[in-house]
Amino acid sequence: MYNTFRLKKGMDLKNEIEEYAINNKISGVILCCVGCLSKLTIRLADGKSILEKNGQFEIVSITGTLSEDGVHIHISVSDEEGNTIGGHLKNGCIVNTTAEVCILSIPNVKYKREFDPETGYEELIIK
Repeated sequence: MYNTFRLKKGMDLKNEIEEYAINNKISGVILCCVGCLSKLTIRLADGKSILEKNGQFEIVSITGTLSEDGVHIHISVSDEEGNTIGGHLKNGCIVNTTAEVCILSIPNVKYKREFDPETGYEELIIK
């Protein structure tokens, strides 16, 4: 089942996607997101560093898994000069004018997140 919704200026991208997944009991994936941000907040590849930047950012790629227990999303954006950066989506990515989000809900599959002591993160469990 496909789900599409639009976020407006000032909304928090991660928070809104996560709330949508929880409220609609979705186990699925993000197909795409087209839009722009005025604030970027991502965790970098070292797993610890948080990058926060204000500016004009175009969403060029987004991917992730969604569940009622939370989301795991990675995002890439480009700035005013076309430089691209990406990482783990955190709360605090603020929509500038719009963000159009398309989700695929996978029937007969239940995604859950459980703490994995080996990684230190809530990891995906597929049921």
